[in-house]
Amino acid sequence: MTGRTFLSPAKINLCLHVLGRREDGYHELAMAMQRVDLCDHIRIRLGGAAGIRVACAAVALAAGEENIVAKAARLILCEAESVVGVEIEVEKQIPVAAGLGGGSSNAATVLMALDELLDLQLGKERLMALGGQLGADVPFFVFAAPAWATGVGTQLEKLPNLPSVAYLLINPGIAVSTAWVYQSLRLTKGGELANLPWFSVATKSELCAALHNDLEQVTLERYPLLVEIKQLLLAQGALGALMSGSGATVFGVFRDFAEASHAGVELARGNDWLISPVRPL
Repeated sequence: MTGRTFLSPAKINLCLHVLGRREDGYHELAMAMQRVDLCDHIRIRLGGAAGIRVACAAVALAAGEENIVAKAARLILCEAESVVGVEIEVEKQIPVAAGLGGGSSNAATVLMALDELLDLQLGKERLMALGGQLGADVPFFVFAAPAWATGVGTQLEKLPNLPSVAYLLINPGIAVSTAWVYQSLRLTKGGELANLPWFSVATKSELCAALHNDLEQVTLERYPLLVEIKQLLLAQGALGALMSGSGATVFGVFRDFAEASHAGVELARGNDWLISPVRPL
């Protein structure tokens, strides 16, 4: 397939607070999120027969309305009042159902790519609004900067001055349902955002002290292997370790990419996990 190729990065949650359940069924959140350079590759070609065609060799993508990538393309074509044919091929590097936002990132990448290819010049705010129709994490990937996210995750403020670190991502091949995690969550917080400190970290030690994920109480209880992986990361020199999103990916914070890479080599011995040293974006 010819056409343009776009990078679609993963994200990690440096902290994730669940403040309560809303009347609409969604949860009120406060999160610090950062993109990392583990990326899917998305090739897009315009032309040919009208319609949207999505292919992904590694994953059985749902057809039609169930496919978030196709939905993103359809939103943009409706915005442009265009019937141009769109062919999209997704080459997956980000594991699915892993707490890394792969599907949301793919959708955001398609929104931004088609905006560019069709020369629509919709602007970031409009693209973020369209992304919010697809999923709560999609606007963050359009925002394209480290962010403090509140509400259902779509109200974004840029996080300045994050320390220079590297991360080691480990996914043991467990697919976790985000819906199941939230349904199983035992809420203990009062739900007031004002009572939470702003995620202000300037040093590596401050970053590690701020690591927090309310969803760990559900996923780690169900999958104790993730507790072991956190301990292994710390034993390999990680300054801190945390589960990202609803899991099952766990990441360690390292001083630099070389240290993260060395730990990855050590932890790969005898394990068939997906292990990726990454840099923040």
